[in-house]
This record gives sequence, C-alpha cells and structure tokens, in this order.
Amino acid sequence: MSNEIEPSSSSSPKQQFLHVRREPFEYGLLPIPKLIFSDGIVTLTDLKHKLLLKAAAASNRINAADISEILQISIDNAHIVLETLASILPFDSDPIVNANPNEIDSVGVDVYDLILFLYIQSYKRLLPRTHKDSAVVSDVWPSTSAFDGCLSAMSPLQLVRSNSRRFVPSQVDEEMHQLSYLQKHFANILSLLADSVEGNENDDEAMVLSLDRFDHLGFLIQFRENGSEGIPLSQAAPFFANSDPEMPAAPVPAAQVHDWILQNILAALEHSGEKVSSKETSPANATDQDVAMADASGSPSKGSNGARNINFVEAVSKTSVVKQPSDLKGSSIKVLNCHDSVIYILAPLQYATVYGCSDATVVLGAIGKAVRVEHCERVQVITAAKRICIANCRECVFFLGVNQRPVFLGDNHKLQVAPYNTFYPQLGMHMTQAGIDANINKWDEHLVLGMVDPHDSLSHPAGVSDVQADSAACLDPDHYTNFLIPNWFGDVPHEATKHNPFPLPEVYMTSQQKNYQSAEEIKQALRNLRLEDNKKRELSNALHLYFKDWLYASGNIRQLYCLQGD
Repeated sequence: MSNEIEPSSSSSPKQQFLHVRREPFEYGLLPIPKLIFSDGIVTLTDLKHKLLLKAAAASNRINAADISEILQISIDNAHIVLETLASILPFDSDPIVNANPNEIDSVGVDVYDLILFLYIQSYKRLLPRTHKDSAVVSDVWPSTSAFDGCLSAMSPLQLVRSNSRRFVPSQVDEEMHQLSYLQKHFANILSLLADSVEGNENDDEAMVLSLDRFDHLGFLIQFRENGSEGIPLSQAAPFFANSDPEMPAAPVPAAQVHDWILQNILAALEHSGEKVSSKETSPANATDQDVAMADASGSPSKGSNGARNINFVEAVSKTSVVKQPSDLKGSSIKVLNCHDSVIYILAPLQYATVYGCSDATVVLGAIGKAVRVEHCERVQVITAAKRICIANCRECVFFLGVNQRPVFLGDNHKLQVAPYNTFYPQLGMHMTQAGIDANINKWDEHLVLGMVDPHDSLSHPAGVSDVQADSAACLDPDHYTNFLIPNWFGDVPHEATKHNPFPLPEVYMTSQQKNYQSAEEIKQALRNLRLEDNKKRELSNALHLYFKDWLYASGNIRQLYCLQGD
C-alpha cells in the first residue's frame, strides 16, 4: 500500500494525504454467505432500519443476540462479527475497541459501523501477482505435499504458486484495488449513512450527512497531514474543519461529500499509478527479494517508511530472522513467502499476517488486534494475540495464547493446536501494551466457517460446493514441549517474564512434568554409570552424534548457528 497519496488539487502548505484503511479488507472479511449481499443497498437499507429499531435508543448499539436474529445467522457467528469489528475499528474511543473479551457482547457495536462492515463483505480480494523472477524462487519453494492427491486437488502452496508462481500482491496494487472498489461503491455507502431532509424523503438529492455519520467513514478511509500520524476525518474535510466545538455542526449535502471523496480517491489512484510506473521503469529497481533480505538483516523495512509503516519479512530461506521493537515501525508486520526458517517477531504490534510460508517457525510476540495465517504448509506459529484466523493451511501446528476463539476457514488439513509454549523477558510488558489478558486462553475453542471463501478466488479449486472447513486437533500432550527463545535483548528488565504467562491445562502440565522427570532420571542414570574411560568416550560420542542428527533433521541446527553468530 502506498505511503503517501496526495490529492492533486491540494495547494496549501499542509498537504492532506488520503489512504484506504486496509485493516477491514485484510482482517475483516468473513466467509459467511448470509453476510454478503449482491443487491447493492436494497437489503442493507432494510436491515439498517431493523437494526436501528432493535438498537439501544441512546447509543445506536446492538448486541450479538439481535445481530443473530436480524441477519439470521448463528449466535456463534454473531459473536464472531462483534469480535471482528472490535479488532478492525479505528476509533479508540469506541467502547467495544477497549472492552474486555468477555464484555464485547454486552458493549455491543454501533449500527452504522455494522452496516459499513456488512457492505464491504462484497469486496473481492485482488488476485496474486506473478513474481518478477520466478527462476530465483523455483528451487526454494516446495511444489508438492505429502497429502497431494489424497485430501485435496492442490496444496495451499501449489494453489498460490501454481504455474505462474503467483505471489501476494504488492501494497500499492492492493491499495489501488481497494480505492477502485470505494470509488465504485461510495455513493451507496453514503446513502446508508445519510438522512433525508424532512419533506423530501424520496429525493436522493436532498440527502444530508451529519458530522457524527461522516465520522463513521473513518472505518474505511483516513487522511494524514505531511506524513503525520493522522488527523480526525472531520478536520480533513472542508465542510466540517472549522466547526465550533460548542455548537452542533450543521449537516451537509451528501452529494457534496460524495464529490469531495471522489476527488481525493481519483487523486490517490493517479498518485499510486505514478508510483507503480516509476518503480517499473526505474533502472535501479530492486527485486522483492532484495528488499526483503535488506529487511531481514535487521534494518527497518523499506516498505514501511513514511505514514503507512508496514513491516515486512519476505522471501527469506534457510536462515533465522529476529525483530525487536527498535527494528519495527508502525503497528503491523507481514511475514511473506518464507521457507525453512525461524522468524522471531518479539514486539508488541496490532496486526500480523503470515502468508505463503513453508517448513518454518514463526514466533509473534504480542499482537493486540488480529493475526491471519494463510496458505502455509508445515509451519509452526507461536503467538500471544487477541484473535487469530487460519485459512487454507496444511500440516501446521499453532501454539496459542488467544483471548478470543480461533477461527478456521478455507481448505485446511492436518492442523493441530496447543497451548502457548514460550516466553522471553519482555513478553509480559509487551502483552500489557497490546492489551492481551494472560488469564484468558481460548486456544481449543475453535470456530469453523465455510471451506469456500467468497472473497478469495484462491480459497479452493473452482466447482467445490461450500461445506464446512476442517477444524484442528489438539496436540498430543506427550508431544508438547517448551520453545526456548534466546535472550537477544541484553539487559533483563527488573520485572522480566520468567515463565509461560498463560496457565497450562492440567493434562499438558502433567505431561510436561513427566517429560522433565524422565529427562532428569536419564541424566542421573548416565552420571551413575560406572564405565571405563574409553567406554565413556564411546557413549559420549554416540550421544553427540544422535543429537547432531536430530539438530539437522529438525532444522534446529540453524538456531544454533544463529546463537553462535550472536
């Protein structure tokens, strides 16, 4: 996504830059058929009136039971709608954003935010692009899976990289796609927020927008001023910017708002197009892998400078990558197309995406809003997070400390989940900053949605009917082990985290204690062996040999090299 989009009409010293808020489009789409409406605003207009009748009169807020009744979805799906909205709303002042996970339903969501959320469920994600140098990656990415031909027509990685070796679209490509979607639909969106002038209920030209309703557009778009952290949407608009805070702002014609928004969208599209053209014609243009490897070496992501501040770890292979707070800017991280590597993101962030990875371990420190893992094979993900969504993955294991129910969707196979299994000295502090409650862990309370994701043309081979996706099995407690994170931080804080902050279920705790006791007994038995010196050397050499074989077979030898390098 582009970092700065400048309206061409702006000539003032303080330039305003329009951005699409990508969070609703990346973390807010749910494959629930009854939430997707193909008739524009006809059904949504009727639903809005029904929701407003049900909502609390003073606050226009609505809870899961009423959402379930009006939208005719299950109560579980209604809870997921609320939890998803809580994770993608930009308004820190909204009570649902800061609500305890167990209080989200009682707080409820604003009807107009819900309506905007329902409208964008019609959005179709951009098709992945072809990598510019497929020959470079052809010997890195596995092209087959042990389960190909048995459980599914194509593996997740084959699905993403088949034939043309497609890769996730660039940020600029995605923003242009989202801008085009808003350009096409903004008239409908405004009509759902606007009110008719008394006496002109049937006249679309007489629709007006209040300041409060206008502010709801901040769910989809935002403005930034000269690369700043952002300004309130109403201050960016010429018709509300100078309103007297002591006096209610007068409503403005919806057509005027529409014209102003479209002008900024057109300027944003033009600016993004210029950036794409400039990048493609630049003789010094680096490949995506060059940018990713520069990022992996420890410098801030080249794709994250400026206002957007998105961090990337992309296309790394057979290495370890460590990211600490000082290495990251902004509130989001994307781990893309990494193979046979260990990725440590030891920082408090709001959003994280793990996409197209294989044979890797990804540790995400503390994610305060949402994690999405998609199109991955044989990956271990360890994360403390508010919520996680897992789509189109295979043979993966997830060690979770999550405050909300994990959501599984798409064509998943042979997935396992287990309780959180690691810690590092700053973890407790990072979880506090991210708002994660260690006393709530819903790692095993799965919610499974449909196999076919209507927002994603790659969610499953065409022609397969929408059936329930596979869930995940709980990891055998005998196979549960702690994951050790080396201390790369140097000085340990006074109140350092010294153990797993999430309480373990009794069966896993018992198994862990049993394994620890067995290891101690073996060590003691070895100490007590009465062997001649040459036999001791033979035993020691044999143990070292088996340990070395295990290091190579498991891939842990890479972490040992990383530690030696540090």
